[in-house]
Amino acid sequence: MKQQLVKFATVAALAAGMAFAQTPAPAQPQAGGMHARRGAMHHRMMQALNLTDAQKQQAKSIFQQAKQSAQPLREQMKQNRTALSAAVKANDVAQIHSLSAQQGTLRGQMLGIRLEAMAKFYQTLTPEQKAKADQIQQRIQTRMHQRKAGHNG
Repeated sequence: MKQQLVKFATVAALAAGMAFAQTPAPAQPQAGGMHARRGAMHHRMMQALNLTDAQKQQAKSIFQQAKQSAQPLREQMKQNRTALSAAVKANDVAQIHSLSAQQGTLRGQMLGIRLEAMAKFYQTLTPEQKAKADQIQQRIQTRMHQRKAGHNG
């Protein structure tokens, strides 16, 4: 169960930006830009899955809806980070713990929105596309484990 959740979460992370599938990503991501690297990765995945125009439109709709649903949470997270910064500067340990817990809850809600969108998107794929997405996800997961082992070793 946990392995399936990790697998699904990884595929979700890959496809979270697929709403932007119709916008070409740069061949080389900009240095230091996590969003640029993520966008380029999403673009490559979209190409690898060879989505139909209808699937691209569905993906755009699904992920646009998720983005709209997440907007209030993003604003709450921003306000929470500001409050956390103030609590740190004031050395208010109780407030730090309380706000940290709230931030964790908000992050969990954001993850839920992303995974729900990914589940909807995944259902639009053909069996062949699902197999390809799973292969890509497996390669990415392997690389992540290798990097983690390299950092820990």
